[in-house]
Amino acid sequence: MNAAGPGFGIYLHWPFCAAKCPYCDFNSHVRHQPPDQKRFVAAFEAELAHFRARTGPREVTSIFLGGGTPSLMEPATVAALLDAVARLWTVPDGIEITLEANPSSVEAGRFRGYRAAGVNRVSLGVQALNDADLRFLGRLHNVAEALVAIELAREVFPRLSFDLIYARPDQTPEAWAAELETAIGHAADHLSLYQLTIEEGTRFYALHAAGKFTIPDNERAAELYAVTQLITGAHGLPAYEISNHARPGAESRHNLVYWRYGEYVGAGPGAHGRFLENGIRKFTFTEKMPETWAGLVEAGGHGVTGGESLSRSEEADEFLIMGLRLAEGIDLIRYEAMSGRPLSLARIATLQGEGLVEPVGNSRLRATPTGMIVLDAVVADLARQD
Repeated sequence: MNAAGPGFGIYLHWPFCAAKCPYCDFNSHVRHQPPDQKRFVAAFEAELAHFRARTGPREVTSIFLGGGTPSLMEPATVAALLDAVARLWTVPDGIEITLEANPSSVEAGRFRGYRAAGVNRVSLGVQALNDADLRFLGRLHNVAEALVAIELAREVFPRLSFDLIYARPDQTPEAWAAELETAIGHAADHLSLYQLTIEEGTRFYALHAAGKFTIPDNERAAELYAVTQLITGAHGLPAYEISNHARPGAESRHNLVYWRYGEYVGAGPGAHGRFLENGIRKFTFTEKMPETWAGLVEAGGHGVTGGESLSRSEEADEFLIMGLRLAEGIDLIRYEAMSGRPLSLARIATLQGEGLVEPVGNSRLRATPTGMIVLDAVVADLARQD
């Protein structure tokens, strides 16, 4: 971990999309009329001021504009949001400022405006390099448009990442390997590779339950995961987190704030935050419906609808859940300081004997590649207090 600590990030959630993807369970909304961007800028400014009063003066280590589809924002809107953050906290030159984007040609044309506003890293939601699967996933772009957007992003932004979803219906390891080779040929320095999961409340959930399609079983999914690790590692983009791959030094600094259990403010509809307030770690979440959120902010200065102070055991459990996703693992001394008790050496020894965890030096522990596949079970076993 960096000597400076896990960091303090700002997450800004833009909840609007041109269409709702059938696999998506994020807080995203489609509107037939474009939202009033000036109204939402004013609401963001007010809510950020609310959080600044709670966090006190801090130095920001990363900013992430997520969604939804932030690339539906005008460049002037992005600039206004970044200016608001800079007025409230200290924002050093050169920190990572990421914007999520969809690779449609209209949105890609705004890239230069986003760069001028201060964005220096873009994360493209490509999702597949196969037109039939893009249609299945409900994406509005095709492969040709995705490749144009990737090339433009590489030209405009210092840093680029893009997402792909694997374990799609009928996907073979050979087909995925070929697609991944193509993706790496276009990637600058970072890939996010997610296994397709069927989330309750999505359109895919209903279709899958009705037997309209099937996805690879656990054995085939594990095979696809193994192919992912093999090919990315061979090309110099090893996994630094269970689903994220980067050339050394090109890891997502903002996401590392989450996984290293740093602090972050989450502003905008449906955003979550975790930060220290008067020395106590707080968890916050905001109203999900965009217009309702904006009305709450206009009436009371923020759209926060819930939150709580986290106990030491809750902090420690979250630290374990997040940190074991990382190839670098967790600092056992930090865990003990947070929880007030060490992890069970007997339990660690058992998991190590099963090939699921391994020590890193004298004071760190990480999941092995085999352990990553069953990470939830590994975390549950380590977190037990009996």
